[in-house]
Amino acid sequence: MASLENVSFQLYSARMSPPAAAQVATLAGLGYRNVEPYGGLLADADALAAALTAHHVGAPTTHVGLADLERDFAGVAAAARKLGVKTLIAPALPAEERSQDLAGWKAVAGRLAAAGKRASDEGFAFAWHNHAFEFADIAGGGKPLDVLLGEAPAIGWQADLGWIARAGEDPLAWMQKYSGRVVALHVKDMAPHGTAEDEDGWADVGHGALPLEAWVAAGRAAGAKTLVLEHDKPSDWLRFARRSIEAVKGWA
Repeated sequence: MASLENVSFQLYSARMSPPAAAQVATLAGLGYRNVEPYGGLLADADALAAALTAHHVGAPTTHVGLADLERDFAGVAAAARKLGVKTLIAPALPAEERSQDLAGWKAVAGRLAAAGKRASDEGFAFAWHNHAFEFADIAGGGKPLDVLLGEAPAIGWQADLGWIARAGEDPLAWMQKYSGRVVALHVKDMAPHGTAEDEDGWADVGHGALPLEAWVAAGRAAGAKTLVLEHDKPSDWLRFARRSIEAVKGWA
């Protein structure tokens, strides 16, 4: 049975069934030791922190928008400290900013480098989380992820295995390329092609078509300390949470 000490649950997967405090109680009962909050939950960090303490659940990482970090880093840092967060992770760009030329991606990397420096100064680690758009070709050649990580060499990377696969890329190759920079994984499964359309084609972890056990092992070798289970659009978040942790328990 795999250890669950470093397994986490992305609370975004349960966003349609608030409050988060009640979700933490349920997740703890299923065996989760950690959760990963997202930016919207930081506004009520006190309530979430109380639930974490009551149920002995940690929050080693949190997602928080890059714009939020730039607008109010002090407020984000205060909320993160209440939750016991160690690593701040910028999860995405707005849709209108996801198609850039090389100069545009370098500018985004500069913003990430600045946020990472501020995070480091305040005692946090900082990382970027990918979707699929980071793997589209830039006009003239290259991939956005290479620019972001290459131009901001001090930041880490939370590799989302499902989005890498959906982009048509090989997670093993990318994690090997950035071995030592991978601080966490988003462990996300894809349903067989043409199924689970009501759930945007995603599946419960261990119940889809991706070889996640092997990919997670490679991610650990590349430096990942936290495995965050996620489903972007589950029709039943509790089903997802329960079946996914049971699948992970069976991994070596």
